[in-house]
Amino acid sequence: MTGSQTTTFPRLSAHDQKALLDQVVLRCRNEGGRTSVVVFDLDGTLMDNRPRTTTILRELGLAWREREPAASAKLEAAQSGDLAYLLTDTLARLGVTRTELVRDAEIFWRERFFTDGYLSHDVEVAGASAFARACYEAGAILVYFTGRDLPLMGLGSFASLRDLGFPIGVPGTELVLKPDANMPDEAFKRMSGPDLGRVGRVVAIFDNEPGNCNVLGQHFPDAATVLLDTQHLPGAPPLAPAIHVISDFRR
Repeated sequence: MTGSQTTTFPRLSAHDQKALLDQVVLRCRNEGGRTSVVVFDLDGTLMDNRPRTTTILRELGLAWREREPAASAKLEAAQSGDLAYLLTDTLARLGVTRTELVRDAEIFWRERFFTDGYLSHDVEVAGASAFARACYEAGAILVYFTGRDLPLMGLGSFASLRDLGFPIGVPGTELVLKPDANMPDEAFKRMSGPDLGRVGRVVAIFDNEPGNCNVLGQHFPDAATVLLDTQHLPGAPPLAPAIHVISDFRR
C-alpha cells in the first residue's frame, strides 16, 4: 500500500516544475468573480506515508522477537527505502515469505495503517506545505480530496495536516474523505470528483495515482492536472497526454 515502484513517468525538469507550480499559484488569484480551487490528494501526494509503515513493521518485529527472531531483526531494521507499494512485496524483500507469517503481518499492518493514531508518523513531500500555503494565500480554496475514510481516519487526517503546516480548519479549506473504508479509492474519486466543481473554478489537481489523474483531468480539462511520481498502484494505466509529472513541490 505504500512505497516505491518500478514504473515511472517522464518528469518535468526542475526548471519546468518551478514554472508549472508558479503558474498554478498565479491562477489561484480569483478572476471574474469565480473562486479558484486547488485539489490535493494526501497519501503519496502531499504526504509520504512510508514512515507509517516502517513504524508498524518495527512494532511487528518487536512482537515477533521470540517467535521469529530472524524475521524480527529485519522488520525492526526496515527503512522507507526498503518498502514496495504492496505490503506483500515489502515482506518478500525483507525475507518474510511463509504463508502464515505473511497473513499475520498483513492483519497486524491493516489494523494499524488505516487508523487515526498512526497518521502522525507521515511526513510531508518536499515543499508541499509551503506550496499549499502559497496557493491559499493567493486566494484559492484548498480541497484535500483523499481516499482515506471518514470513520477511521478523519480526525487523524485533520491533525496531521495541521501539524505538518498545511492550511486546514480555516475558511477556504475542505477535507473530503470516503464515507466507507471498503469503497475503492478510484471508485470514490470517480463518483465524487465532479462535485469538486461546486466549490469553485478548479485550477489545479494533484494526485499520485495515474488513474485518478486521468479521471479528474477529464472532469476538469481547463485545470492543470499533475501526477506526483512518488508511488502508485502496480499496473497503473498510461497517463493522458495533458497531465504533467513532477517529483515533489519544490520551487
